[in-house]
Amino acid sequence: MVAKAALDELEKILREAGVRITRPRRIILRILSEYDDHPDARAIFRRAVRVDESISLSTVYRTMNLLEDKGAIHRHSFQGGPSRFEHAPQNHHDHLIDVDTGNVIEFASDRIEKLQEEIARDLGYEIVHHRLELYGRKIKTGKGAKGR
Repeated sequence: MVAKAALDELEKILREAGVRITRPRRIILRILSEYDDHPDARAIFRRAVRVDESISLSTVYRTMNLLEDKGAIHRHSFQGGPSRFEHAPQNHHDHLIDVDTGNVIEFASDRIEKLQEEIARDLGYEIVHHRLELYGRKIKTGKGAKGR
């Protein structure tokens, strides 16, 4: 999503919910629309106070809860860490979390999706929702290591 379109969409969702778009909320929404990572509330807060020191952490939490309640963002708790947020995706994707850096890499795989469907069907189920999180460490290349 382009930042301006994402910002407009987030504002629209809150307005339709009857929520006033205050300056602090607008700053938080702008931050969410401009970044493509999976920040936690404290990271959003740190970015917000660089713009306006009067923004409180509780405003960040309230805004994130409102957006989550309205389905605009998803909350993730990767490996029991702090909740991290992302825009509700248009297309399904899964996550690979680098255990050394905490970086979150989004990916999609038709093979994985088909295999999950096959497994569920073989067990007599239909998948209604799923979330796949892989945790890994970057493979070191060089002498004695297999490069990929």
